[in-house]
Amino acid sequence: MNRRNFLKSAGIAGGAIAASPLLANPLFSHANRGSARGQHDLPYRLMDLHVHTTDEFTIEDVVAVGEKTGIQFGVVNNVAPWKMWDDEAVKKFFDETFPYPVYVGLQPMVLGWSKRLSPELIRKADYVLMDPQVLPNGNEYGDELKIWEIATYIGDVEFFMQRYFDHTIDVITNPEPLDILGWPLYLPGSVARDYYKLWTKERLSRIIEAAEARGIAIEINNTARTPHEEFITMAKRAGLKFTFGSDTRNYTMGRLDYCLQVAKKCGLTQSDFFVPKRVL
Repeated sequence: MNRRNFLKSAGIAGGAIAASPLLANPLFSHANRGSARGQHDLPYRLMDLHVHTTDEFTIEDVVAVGEKTGIQFGVVNNVAPWKMWDDEAVKKFFDETFPYPVYVGLQPMVLGWSKRLSPELIRKADYVLMDPQVLPNGNEYGDELKIWEIATYIGDVEFFMQRYFDHTIDVITNPEPLDILGWPLYLPGSVARDYYKLWTKERLSRIIEAAEARGIAIEINNTARTPHEEFITMAKRAGLKFTFGSDTRNYTMGRLDYCLQVAKKCGLTQSDFFVPKRVL
């Protein structure tokens, strides 16, 4: 199962089409704009900067969900051999998306992606978001792992963790354009039970140090429900910025329950969030 179908299936499993649960939360209702801002000091208009369109769920659908929920969306598209892989494809995505009231971002999937595109075209994006989930030589057999896949094979857990950690650092420190680290600390299902054991304090600290040196933001991902409170608190203390992302491809975009819960626990304020520079 590829990434798109996996995430699409996860969204469909959420239930029948319904209004965003945020609308039922009095903290974010139109009648309580002042109290929402006062109690949380978060941006009034919540942002989900990690959504995708599909043939079945178009940019017009994204805009409609945004108008209904009051959430500002950022639409990204993958830069990868199986998606957009040259200037022509990226220009087409930009031409189809920029006319709408959404932010427009690139989501590269493999290192070296920028060599395929002209610098002028890359600079037109509102932001670049990348995650480390396509992992070269991810196990002792030398397999490239797409770690969101259920069938991801991990034999030697510590070998995998070291490779995954090293690749995460490579994604952050690589000189290619990057504004947001996506899906931080996500683990495949077969090892996720040991999340708190595998993500040691030393590994967390080194990721934060690398992100701080690079000046990139950390995505709080609603689908993955990562990162956890300890990491966010450490990152906030280091002065890092954050974004919310659902990584959804259907009407469930903008459901940010985990993001809001953990942001409240960690005391995030409006000043803690990355906001693209372009005025919509």
